[in-house]
Amino acid sequence: MWESYKKGYKAYLQLERSMSEHSVDAYLHDVEKLTQWIQLSKDLKSPADIDLKDLQAFVKWIGELGMTANSQARIISGIRSFYKYCLMEQICKQDPSILLEAPKTIRKLPDTLSFEEIELLIAQVDQSSPEGPRNKAILETMYSCGLRVSELIHLKLSCFYPDLGFIRVTGKGDKERLVPIGRDAIKYLLLYTNHIRNLQPIQKGFEDIIFLNRRGKGLSRVMIFYIIKEMAYKAGIQKIVSPHTFRHSFATHLVEGGADLRAVQEMLGHESITTTEIYTHLDRDFLRDTLQRFHPAYQS
Repeated sequence: MWESYKKGYKAYLQLERSMSEHSVDAYLHDVEKLTQWIQLSKDLKSPADIDLKDLQAFVKWIGELGMTANSQARIISGIRSFYKYCLMEQICKQDPSILLEAPKTIRKLPDTLSFEEIELLIAQVDQSSPEGPRNKAILETMYSCGLRVSELIHLKLSCFYPDLGFIRVTGKGDKERLVPIGRDAIKYLLLYTNHIRNLQPIQKGFEDIIFLNRRGKGLSRVMIFYIIKEMAYKAGIQKIVSPHTFRHSFATHLVEGGADLRAVQEMLGHESITTTEIYTHLDRDFLRDTLQRFHPAYQS
């Protein structure tokens, strides 16, 4: 009974919401959890028959499965999206998820590296090794542009504009944005693309992808994690470092330097500025200094 609803919901996410395959799978997984609970409860209700008490029982069930508050909140968000679709398609007359409360989540501040730590980490790349120039270009680009790892591995030559100092990035939901790229990143990207990449055989379908492995195919997310962790180890950095650490550091350094929050939001590709605002809470000393410099009560 639910399969036809899920099929229609999938088409809605793909066509009307223009979501990526990864996001569509995540939302469908949320609805799948609900249908799994319905089957276990042996009360095979349709979407229109589900009420708030049912959804509250479902949330209690996923909590008993040991899911974290963040995971529960993520599933509830997916269920709300599904019922929004059901209302639009007149599958339901009312939305039972409106009053459904999500568990309170703790918003963790992301780990960051200082500018000196970033430089130290990048300096560990052995440029005399076959993959050295590529890895140097990868790390410089990540820090210069604040890219997600998925955005980095899908960067295209046709979207790199060195003369203009920009790259065109495809982010979440296949949304494109132009991101400024620094001189060092441009320098090392050109060294890699003009003197290394152009000499290696390239597999069909990867002709436009910038970063390639030795077999001429695109790099995996895991490979980027491996490169960063190896350089962090060589640099003696004790923090947990990942590709996202570079993105967090990029944003933090911009905000601490006084960058406009809207500009940072645009560069990061955040849909909501609320997501970007987390970077205003990272450095208490920076906040205290800002207050003392600009608040009238602190002016002598």
